Amino acid sequence: MDEPIDSGPIVLQRDVPATLVPLGTAGTLLQGSKVRITQRLGSHVTVVSEGRMYRIDGRHADALGLNDGQRQDIPAPTTREEAENAVLEQLATCYDPEIPVNIVELGLIYRLDVQPTDADGAAWAVDIDMTLTAPGCGMGNILTAEVEDKVRRIPGIARVNVQLVWDPPWSLERMSDAARLQAGLW
Repeated sequence: MDEPIDSGPIVLQRDVPATLVPLGTAGTLLQGSKVRITQRLGSHVTVVSEGRMYRIDGRHADALGLNDGQRQDIPAPTTREEAENAVLEQLATCYDPEIPVNIVELGLIYRLDVQPTDADGAAWAVDIDMTLTAPGCGMGNILTAEVEDKVRRIPGIARVNVQLVWDPPWSLERMSDAARLQAGLW
């Protein structure tokens, strides 16, 4: 199950690409580095090494001795409602790297539009407007790329367009009740 964790030190088994949080700077954590897992939500792992927080893509979880956490069995949607639900399920596997709440529950998804691209509903176009908790967050490109990647994994998705928007500004009121409770803000 996805949940925040706090592990003891883990020694990286190989070099691994990592993104510095919250700056969004790409880098590499070297084999033999000691890290502490603070969060494993969705397919990504958040670790701390030498006082800095990094996000590691689940495709590199083996360097931590973990599996990739990727969902492989996504059924092809046949109706618009099924397509919207499949997109929302995928979006709910995307997490803010600092807050253990998915981006749907955080209220970061402002608009989701799913339209068929053909008459028989075998292919879908998805437009998403999303925001971040803070305009200066360097993770914007990383989170929007993750959203696009995960939505493209749904069979039959022909086009995905993800826009980062700032109006209206995000606030705590956009969070679901469950997210506020989970984050201790209730």
